[in-house]
Amino acid sequence: MQTIETYVPITQAKAKLLDMVRQLGDTNDTIAITKNGVPEAVLLSMKKFEGFLETIDILSDPEMMRQLHGSAVDIKEGKFVDIDTAL
Repeated sequence: MQTIETYVPITQAKAKLLDMVRQLGDTNDTIAITKNGVPEAVLLSMKKFEGFLETIDILSDPEMMRQLHGSAVDIKEGKFVDIDTAL
């Protein structure tokens, strides 16, 4: 499960925005911005955001989920083809 690596008060976030954006470019971290000690917003890399959107698309596609479920069942039952046979 994904976790939030860093919590930054909003007053510090204003001053550290460029540094936080650079940090996200170098890592796959997630930064929570807090207001009065309570997380109010999340800052994450564009790559991670796009991954979330792709995951949502897959999860909301009934046909894709049916295929994934079927593949998982096939693997559990040992119904798979090795790479040499597939190619």
